[in-house]
Amino acid sequence: MDSLDTTLFLALNATAATPAGVIAAARWLSEDLPVFAGLLLLLELARGLPATRRAAACGLLSMLLAWCAVRGFRELVHIPRPAALGLGMQWIEHGARPGFPSMHAAAAFALARGFVRGLGRGTPPVWRWLAYGVAASIAWSRLCLGVHMPSDVVAGALVGVACAWPAQRMVRAWISRRGRSSAYWFRRARPSALRR
Repeated sequence: MDSLDTTLFLALNATAATPAGVIAAARWLSEDLPVFAGLLLLLELARGLPATRRAAACGLLSMLLAWCAVRGFRELVHIPRPAALGLGMQWIEHGARPGFPSMHAAAAFALARGFVRGLGRGTPPVWRWLAYGVAASIAWSRLCLGVHMPSDVVAGALVGVACAWPAQRMVRAWISRRGRSSAYWFRRARPSALRR
């Protein structure tokens, strides 16, 4: 661990002087927002428009791949969390599991990148800003609450973004293989198909 990582962590980690509202917001971002976002994605997958169904499928698959990648890396390399090193203050209960890379950051950025890639090139910039803003907020919360080092969060974000590419390819391949049977699920039905 280098001094820059430690310095950044100590600058971003909440202390006893941090306003209670900031800590409460960080807790909500870290614990509740991921659940809320996941439920919204499942709802969109179940009943959304074809383009958003494809985006939701891509986002969820990206998250699954990121989860597998982080779990695999943590099994191979054990890098402790800040509390295990005696650094900063930890504001939420957390086990002694390894912290590198951050699972929250990986999942948040995988979801953001997967959703944006699933929507395609015509995605309005506001969706991109919103997706990446939410992911960055979740990543910040993990630093504020003292459960990850900045390097954990950056590595998690990179893993998440990288996992969106194969997820998009897999979703495209699945749709292509299903052919016309997927038309009602991922594409708008043609008017001629509605008349039958």
